[in-house]
Amino acid sequence: MLTGCGETEKYSQKIVILGIGNILLSDEGIGVHVANELFKKELPENVSVVEGGTDGFRLLNVITEADRLIVIDAVRGGDEPGAIYRFDIDDVKRCPSGFKTSVHQIGILEVIDLSGLIGKTPHTTIIGVEPKSLEMSMELSPEIRDKMPRIIEIVLEEVNRSLRI
Repeated sequence: MLTGCGETEKYSQKIVILGIGNILLSDEGIGVHVANELFKKELPENVSVVEGGTDGFRLLNVITEADRLIVIDAVRGGDEPGAIYRFDIDDVKRCPSGFKTSVHQIGILEVIDLSGLIGKTPHTTIIGVEPKSLEMSMELSPEIRDKMPRIIEIVLEEVNRSLRI
């Protein structure tokens, strides 16, 4: 359960949960599927969920308006399908060849970098999921679908951690 749910306490930090990916390519759409599940949950008023699809640069306003950004996306890290990664954006910048985030034409890392040039870059954490299938399908593979509850739990833990700051 989220800290602050149902309470009238106001939070000053704007937290954005951004699910990205291409839902036409099976597991590449994991971020969108997670966002759609999070829309069903009651979240504190300072927490918003955005289903970013493959919008790339069109997400720039969403990113620059956030104080705290939690991105969910498919990530190729070399582990078994369904492996869940958690890393801060600075970790990726220090080890750019270590992870390949997204298979979209414009990666979220480039958009986040650009946000710093035109406004501000929010404190960003990426929750990545190792895909099994990138075949044409709107369905997640069973291995990834089975991880959905744990992925959502990790995202909500990130939100709770941010609310305590």
